[in-house]
Amino acid sequence: MSTPSAGTTTWSSIAGVPPSSNIRPSTYRFDFGFLPIPKRLRYHPSRPFYFGTLLNVFFGVCATLVSANLYYCQPILISRIPTLVQAGYGIGLLTICPMGDMLRRRGLILFLVSCSTLFTIGLAVTKNLRVFEAMSFFVGFTSISQQIFLPLAADLVPPERRASAISVVASGILLGILVARVLAGVVANFVSWRYVYWMSVGIQGVVLIGSYLVLPDYPAKNRELSYIDMFRSMAKFMVKEPLVVQAVLINLAASACYTNFWVTLTFLLSGPPYHYSTISIGLFGFLGILGVVVVPLMGRVIDRMDPWHVTLVATVFLIIFQAVQTAAGGVEVAAVIIVSFGLDVARQTQQVSLSTLVFR
Repeated sequence: MSTPSAGTTTWSSIAGVPPSSNIRPSTYRFDFGFLPIPKRLRYHPSRPFYFGTLLNVFFGVCATLVSANLYYCQPILISRIPTLVQAGYGIGLLTICPMGDMLRRRGLILFLVSCSTLFTIGLAVTKNLRVFEAMSFFVGFTSISQQIFLPLAADLVPPERRASAISVVASGILLGILVARVLAGVVANFVSWRYVYWMSVGIQGVVLIGSYLVLPDYPAKNRELSYIDMFRSMAKFMVKEPLVVQAVLINLAASACYTNFWVTLTFLLSGPPYHYSTISIGLFGFLGILGVVVVPLMGRVIDRMDPWHVTLVATVFLIIFQAVQTAAGGVEVAAVIIVSFGLDVARQTQQVSLSTLVFR
């Protein structure tokens, strides 16, 4: 991560956001009041951070590893566990994620990853079902750092590269779903499912250390905003920002379609007529991974096209692939293979184009 000379570049040209009276030079030298922030990562307008390819890839990798924490349970555990994880995730998105505007996002990310790591340790060691269910909820509640990386990338990158940068991070989020299914399916096939959670603890530890060493400090955008005012401003979006409302409704429906496929895939492939093993079901995630790899290339296309047109095309393909799955998924495995790849490409392209519209 390099820093351009102050005499030749400005903050707005590097970060892609105009100077704002709400964003002040950071005086923070410590995370949590005691953990020193490396000097090269401290924010100052005269020494802006260059959001290059390596930093963008780091954001994407972290998004993958944190997002995976939400989906390790799907190929190996049933009952209420996946539902509780997703419920915690949804509540975390609503109550914690908006605090990224009020707080320093570096500190918020480090705190959330630390908490999710501790709760995952609880999943690995507890033998009480009720405690396991409670821990599963809190793992989902705190595993939202990937949704903080996304707007941070949009703030740091120049406008002409915004869709490309968002596509890398968004692809990382989607990739986490698929990587989790593959890893959990393979590991649980050979050893106890508890080792899946110990693996998750180690992965989150890597994310925590990497974020401490690489993630630049960036001041709060609305430091004076209170928690109540934050929710009031969100409520105003429903009236004053029709574009945001449209993006939310489209994402809500598309996410339901996409998640429905991957959550029920385990039941489909483990039952008749397939009767696949856990490891075979987990390996289906590789098909989705191939789809995700294509999406960063779509980010370059979105940078050159009207994002609304891209959203429309992606939505049509989502409907087509879902129809194929409904009609033939329980009859022919080729249909499942095609849908696994196509849904990922269409859903991710749609999400990137909508995010580009909102962050404009």
